[in-house]
Amino acid sequence: MKIEIKKIGNSDGLLLPRELMQRLDLKRGQQLHVVELPGGGFQLLPYDPDFERTMEIADEVMDKYRDTLAALAK
Repeated sequence: MKIEIKKIGNSDGLLLPRELMQRLDLKRGQQLHVVELPGGGFQLLPYDPDFERTMEIADEVMDKYRDTLAALAK
């Protein structure tokens, strides 16, 4: 499905077709969490404060142990 980025006031945004909103069980005003996928692309997930904190902790660990993780990945 192709969705165009449009100007909305002073911002840019995506307008999701009603059918897509229904299929994904999304509601107007609902918050989403955007996750960058390895190899490119993104995934949209329902916003969950616990998941948000888990991702922050994972980022902190990966930053702290970047060199070690890179060596282990070889």
